[in-house]
Amino acid sequence: MNLYEHTIIARQDTSPSEIKQLTEKYSKIVEKNDGEVVKTENWGLLNLAHLIKKNRKGSYIHFKIKGGGKVIGELEKNESLDKKLLRFLTVKVKKFDLETNYFAKKEDKEDTKDK
Repeated sequence: MNLYEHTIIARQDTSPSEIKQLTEKYSKIVEKNDGEVVKTENWGLLNLAHLIKKNRKGSYIHFKIKGGGKVIGELEKNESLDKKLLRFLTVKVKKFDLETNYFAKKEDKEDTKDK
């Protein structure tokens, strides 16, 4: 089994319920193709480095996936047809970093430091 980190960027006008639907949709595609979603992170609405299809911001969703190359091929094929998505990126990794949450709010980070 290969390990992948997969990030998708949805349009800035996508509602939170639509973000949840997108997350569930792509998780099901992974599971249908004998893959496993180890962790899903919603990074929220972030500024883009440059305009993408006339959007200045995008909603980021990050998946940590175990599976074969077939899983990623099917996932990217479906994402390329989805009009709600601006971009997607898949990176093959050697191991997952499941502890660090890089896009947590400042209050959340302070709470974890106190413990």
